[in-house]
Amino acid sequence: MRYVIEGYYATVDSGRLRDAVAMLAEDVEFAMILPTGVNRGRGRSAMFEYLSGRPEVNRKHRLLRVAADGDVQFAHGAVIEHDAVTTGYFVGVMHIGADGRVDRYQVSFSADFALLPTPSTSKGARR
Repeated sequence: MRYVIEGYYATVDSGRLRDAVAMLAEDVEFAMILPTGVNRGRGRSAMFEYLSGRPEVNRKHRLLRVAADGDVQFAHGAVIEHDAVTTGYFVGVMHIGADGRVDRYQVSFSADFALLPTPSTSKGARR
C-alpha cells in the first residue's frame, strides 16, 4: 500500500481496531459527517470508542480512488456490507503529521450519492 489512508481502511476492515487507532496521533482530531449528524472527537480513545460502538456487520471499505498532495491523503470509496450490499459512498481525508501518524481526519458518507458514475447512474459506465 502506498498511502497511510489505504492501510488505515484495510486495518479497520480486518477488525484490528486497536491497530487502526495506533496509526493515529494520540490527540487526533476527527469529524465524521454522517446522515445521522456530525460526530466530532479528539484522541485515539474517542476514535476507538466510535469504531467499536458501530453495529457488528461484515463491513468493508472498497477504495475506488486514492491520492495524496504532500501531507494530505484522500480516498473515495464504497461501503460494502455482507460482501454484496453497497450501503453508500464515502470521501475520507487525512493529514499526516511529521511522525507519520494521522493527526486530523475527516470523512463524509452518503447512502445514495456516488461521486463516480455507476451503472445505475450512467449508461455504459464501468466499475
